[in-house]
Amino acid sequence: MRKRLLTSLMLVMVLVLVSSLAMAEKVEITILHTNDTHSRVEEGKYAGMGFAKLSTLVKEERAKNPNLLLLDAGDTFHGQTIANLVEGESIVKIMNAIGYDAMATGNHDFNFGKERLLELNEMTDFPILAANIKYEDDSPFLDAYVIKEVGGVKVAIFGLATPETTYKTHPKNVKSLVFESPVKAAKVMVDQLKDKADVIIALTHLGLSEGSEYTSAMVAKEVPGIDLIVDGHSHHALKEGKRVGDTLIVMAGEYDKNLGVVNLTVEDGKVIAKKARLITKEDTANTEKDTEILKVIDQIKAEIEKITSVVVGKTAVHLDGERENVRTGETNLGNLITDAMLDTVDADVAITNGGGIRASIGKGEVTKGEVITVLPFGNFVVVKELKGSVILDAIEHGISAYPAKEGQFPQVGGMSFIFAPSRPAGERVVKLEIGGEPVDYDKTYRVATNDFMAAGGDGYTMFKDAATVQEAGGLEEVVMNYIKEHGTVAPKVEGRIIAVEQSGDKYSYTVRSGDTLLEIALKFDVTVEDLVKVNNLKDADLIFAGQEILIPVK
Repeated sequence: MRKRLLTSLMLVMVLVLVSSLAMAEKVEITILHTNDTHSRVEEGKYAGMGFAKLSTLVKEERAKNPNLLLLDAGDTFHGQTIANLVEGESIVKIMNAIGYDAMATGNHDFNFGKERLLELNEMTDFPILAANIKYEDDSPFLDAYVIKEVGGVKVAIFGLATPETTYKTHPKNVKSLVFESPVKAAKVMVDQLKDKADVIIALTHLGLSEGSEYTSAMVAKEVPGIDLIVDGHSHHALKEGKRVGDTLIVMAGEYDKNLGVVNLTVEDGKVIAKKARLITKEDTANTEKDTEILKVIDQIKAEIEKITSVVVGKTAVHLDGERENVRTGETNLGNLITDAMLDTVDADVAITNGGGIRASIGKGEVTKGEVITVLPFGNFVVVKELKGSVILDAIEHGISAYPAKEGQFPQVGGMSFIFAPSRPAGERVVKLEIGGEPVDYDKTYRVATNDFMAAGGDGYTMFKDAATVQEAGGLEEVVMNYIKEHGTVAPKVEGRIIAVEQSGDKYSYTVRSGDTLLEIALKFDVTVEDLVKVNNLKDADLIFAGQEILIPVK
């Protein structure tokens, strides 16, 4: 009996020792992450490596270390036609096929409305997380967190969304939702999870922009206990991550140009080492594309082709989007696009680059495919706050290369300008009006543009650092909805953009159909009598289209 008891005690000691050794064993965990892909699923010149190559990289990393999690930090379901026409379902199919484990909510993931985001969450094989989004009655909108067991280690992942979502998608998309302080929500999450998990990861769409009220750096600074923050929103590509206290923040840029990699070493239930790096698009030059993902993408594209034939409305006139026209002057299609932008957002003026308009649309029925052909880049509408003097700078830049057919040439809405190409670049604007009134150079206006220009694209650097006050849906969606709402459109060239020749103390203006001498006088802030005298007109009522009218320089 005594011998048996001694044997049992020895067995218990051995088991305790083995258990202790197991607890002390180091576990290596790999975290792969993406953010702000904006549905750039295919490799391209202005996009990233594409999801097929990304999937190959995931498989390669998983073969090296099966203790792997794949996370996405949001702004994923919206952006390109492949996503927009099916309201994000195509992206869900691709992400399911690749094998994502969790996702944060980006502001643009709400672009199809909160109900649609809930539907997408039901379609995913992974949870979409948001600890700081509640309904007005304080009930949760989505799951706050998930706990995954990886190599015997419990990893808790909780989501945080930017409160900027309330104005960086259409307000109607988030109606009845409350975006709480990410700092406050993170503190609650850490308190709940610290005894349930060995590793705590915040999967966030907050960003690191200095102009944001809440950032991932703020969360890391004010909320101890977070091992890793996988972030998005500001499109930073953090090559080795950013350390704030004991927290490592990582972000992989934009448009799947990079795949983020984090290596965590966990020992005795604690993270003892963490290292971050990026696999770049350039690194994948010789990477094979995953054929399974290519098949999924091809199937989706075949389905999309059926949708592009859907008629959204009619045009009673030919819509002029010819390259030589949209890059050198006002066109009725440019007017239609900018009017649609102003109809969608709260802004005083709209400016979009002529280079973003890629085709015309013939008179008659207008299909989704035709609008996408006109606006193929997946740009979305952004509203910036700019002083009148900065708007003048923007217009001067836009016309600086004229008559060269450069993409920076502006198409405008809610404003008009007259310019003299013979003047030096930067000094060409003769007159600039907003809302029918002379521009106030000290006044702040709300300017709708596209995200490419808002980021400084086509040389519009004056837009880059200006405050963003609203974001809306894709530009092609905005135009489709505008045509659908109106049924039949018939935009005209209205004199929003007028080029005049200057010779000495006079401008030369070419009369357009429908012009009157009074209207011309008002455009140039002169009197009818001035025009009659300078042009030796016998009858002020007898002018005709194509006639050259001289205007005295004021």
